[in-house]
Amino acid sequence: MTTRPRTKLDLDPATVKEARALARKTGRPIVTLAKKHTTVAVERATLRLAGLQGADPDGTPWVNRLMDVVRADTGLEHGVALPVWDALLRGEADDLSTLAQKASAGSVTFRLPEGKDADRARRASRAQVAKGIKRIDARRVERERLIKRHGDAPRKPWIYLIVATGDIYEDIPQAQQAAREGADIIAVIRSTGQSLLDYVPEGATREGFAGTYATQENFRLMRAALDESSRELGRYVRLTNYASGLCMPEIAALAGMERLDMMLNDSMYGILFRDINPVRTFVDQRFSRQVHARAGIIINTGEDNYLTTADAIEAAHTVTTSQLLNEYFAKEAGLEDWQLGLGHAFEIDPDVPDSFRLELAHAMLARDLFPNAPLKWMPPTRHMTGDIFKGYLLDGFFNLVGALTGQGILLVGMMTEAVVTPWISDRDLALQNVRYVMNAAGRLHEDFRPEPDGFIANRARQVLGESVDLMHQILDHKHGLLDAIADGTFGLMKRPADGGRGLDGVAKKSSAYYNPASEILEEPFETVAAQPPQEPRRRTTRRAP
Repeated sequence: MTTRPRTKLDLDPATVKEARALARKTGRPIVTLAKKHTTVAVERATLRLAGLQGADPDGTPWVNRLMDVVRADTGLEHGVALPVWDALLRGEADDLSTLAQKASAGSVTFRLPEGKDADRARRASRAQVAKGIKRIDARRVERERLIKRHGDAPRKPWIYLIVATGDIYEDIPQAQQAAREGADIIAVIRSTGQSLLDYVPEGATREGFAGTYATQENFRLMRAALDESSRELGRYVRLTNYASGLCMPEIAALAGMERLDMMLNDSMYGILFRDINPVRTFVDQRFSRQVHARAGIIINTGEDNYLTTADAIEAAHTVTTSQLLNEYFAKEAGLEDWQLGLGHAFEIDPDVPDSFRLELAHAMLARDLFPNAPLKWMPPTRHMTGDIFKGYLLDGFFNLVGALTGQGILLVGMMTEAVVTPWISDRDLALQNVRYVMNAAGRLHEDFRPEPDGFIANRARQVLGESVDLMHQILDHKHGLLDAIADGTFGLMKRPADGGRGLDGVAKKSSAYYNPASEILEEPFETVAAQPPQEPRRRTTRRAP
């Protein structure tokens, strides 16, 4: 009697175990670093969770105005909570909004309270911030209730489609139409450059650059629109945005409070591709992921971006290494397997012999390493030439790999990727491509198993081995991962730990530091909503007349 391989690729369990052990060893110093530091964005997120909203007449958010004055008076290293709630308890203002306005006008001076004053400020700040976290809890329960009411997407992978006009009021009808055409997830891509803004714009926005600004009001408007679509179509339509850049913690908090379902949240993307300081990024990403864990949000990581700057064959092992690190950082922050939309992409030059087999090997490796994660499979972009017929064929092959390897989230590829920002008609054709492949071959992964010693299995084992070797090399550096990032290990981008944007917004915590949000998020959390999405119910999709 022949025994079935342990995985479809028959990966060596000892090598897989070693890879995860190395990822933990590589990641632990980064987690320690993150725990010892805070940032202006973490502190502003705390104020947002406490209910502070709005902006001054110039458009600068009150959380920024208040944070700037507190920092000037008492320093960042103690956190914002104790000075702010001490001022409220001293009668400087009746609420956070008034306090922020008075502080901005120069009529409030903050201090770091001590003794009983500090105890009172600690209790008061925790009580108010807890209300924001309870709102996140309530939105999570609401999501689960709506999924049960409307039903979920009738199959996997979920079909993920981008909307990006710059105008939220144009995005909404396009998103709703995309849902009617079969999209399960709508991603409102963010305006170019928002990563580098050290504030979150306020209100609904109508002008963006290759995308729409991520704001709390835009989140609310799109979530409400897709709830209408969910009722119309008889299936819950998910919403995605971006928790990255200099305001990662704040955007994560706003996403949780407005019931977004997925967020782009990669541990190194901002470092590599936006030149944001590594320490700032790792501190901010840990807090943001704690918020995502609490909110039941699925994160999407950005390994696909490495293959837009590095060769997809030569750098395949860096994708695997990053996936393993992202898994470690995510689980340490409280995320579960079902929340890990680890990224990878179909980016090998199609003129390379056996390119399809190589893509299949890399995709199968990710699926075998992370069997319970809803992997995010990204379409070809780098080798899209403007030949829309070839591009449409490439996207079809990409969709086929997704079917063969059981990906969880499939981003819809556009044949006009290299020509224009896609029109609605382009999206419709792209969705037809996906629907055909998934209808014809959607469960092919149940039947497909490569030869144990064939090209695909050997290539996957080679990439895993190279990933293990790379992590050994990273650990040989004096400062581990930080040095490896500085050397250009990932995506060929060299980013030193003492450089990049946002470093001036980082501080080492003092012995008096207190943050009620961090305290609550670190505590054990159990709820009936803290469960993975259930297998979808089979329902007949209702279409609009």
